[in-house]
Formats: sequence, C-alpha cells, structure tokens
Amino acid sequence: MRVSKPDRPQPPSAAHAATAAEAKRLHDLLKPAAEAHSLFLEDVSVHLAGNHRTVSVVVDLQEDQTGSVNLDTIAEVSRSLSDALDADPHDDGRPFDLEVSSPGVSRPLTEQRHWRRARGRMVKVNVMQGENLTGRLLDVDAEGITLRPELPVKKGMKPKQGAPERISFSKIRRGTVEIEFSHLDEVELDGQMYVADDAAVEEEES
Repeated sequence: MRVSKPDRPQPPSAAHAATAAEAKRLHDLLKPAAEAHSLFLEDVSVHLAGNHRTVSVVVDLQEDQTGSVNLDTIAEVSRSLSDALDADPHDDGRPFDLEVSSPGVSRPLTEQRHWRRARGRMVKVNVMQGENLTGRLLDVDAEGITLRPELPVKKGMKPKQGAPERISFSKIRRGTVEIEFSHLDEVELDGQMYVADDAAVEEEES
C-alpha cells in the first residue's frame, strides 16, 4: 500500500519575499512622517500590478488616546506620507498609488496596544478553556486585562454588570470590540480610506 506524504509548506516566492522586504523598508521610511502627526504607523503593505505599485498604509492614534483618527488628520498625514515617498532616495521610479486608512472596530485585538486603545469600550473575549465574556474593558497592563462583564438577563431587562474580572493574555484566544449605538459616531470614522497621488488627496467612501 502506498502512503502519500502531506505536502510540505512551500517557501515564499522570491517576488513575495522582495515585496515583504520593500514593505519593511517603506515602514521605516514612513514612520517619522506618521509620528510627526502624533500617529502610530500600524502597517505598510505593497501590492504589485505589473509595473504599478499600491502602497497601503494603516495609521492609528497612540495607545494612550481614545476614539479614532478623524478624516482631516488622515488627509493631512496622507500628504506627508506621499511627500516622503516622492523623496525616497531608494525609489526605483515605478508609479504608485498611496492608500491611507485607519483600523475599523472590527479589527481583532491581537496586540497589547490594541487592547489599550480599546479601554472603556465594550469587548468580547474568547477565553481558552473557559466561558467567553462580554463586558467593559477597565484596564490593561503587560500581563492581561481587567473586564467588568455583563451578566446574562432575560430579554427586555436592563443589562447587569458583574464584579471586575482579571484575564491574562495567555488565556485569551481572541478579542474584538463590540459596536455600541452610543459610539456610532466613532464607528463611522473607522476604516475611512484616502487615496493619494502626486496631485491630490481624495476621500473614498468605505
């Protein structure tokens, strides 16, 4: 009897590796421009289509701030990032489009800074070997979070809150922000995107 062996993971292609290296280089190049606007450079990715590049940049507020990046700030930082790309001493001359956006509330909470940015918000926490919790995020430190859970009640009854609970990061499988009607103004701003070229910065509807 012939036993087939599972396919081994294939190493990334040379083109993929080169694109990843270019994204890392541009991250280092663009970071000062984002920080000049008191923003955190969350991510930079590069997508190729023939000889054309799309540089996608995600910026966020610093972790000690609440709310979301407003559209005026995204427009301003888009211009600064575009200027930095135009002045890139290692640019190879290929045309590019620049997309600048901020994270939406649907972004998973995967890093400590994400949790810190969510302080005061309602979050859903999937716990390893335990019951999932939804509640108000009260505090975040290097080891974990403190959550005031919402207790289950009968339909139509006012939600009740339990005693604060401490959850270590090692026990958290997944965390997300829960959308609240009182925060719809912030939700509408999250995930907005601008596309910048050499001539202008234009807002796109998300």
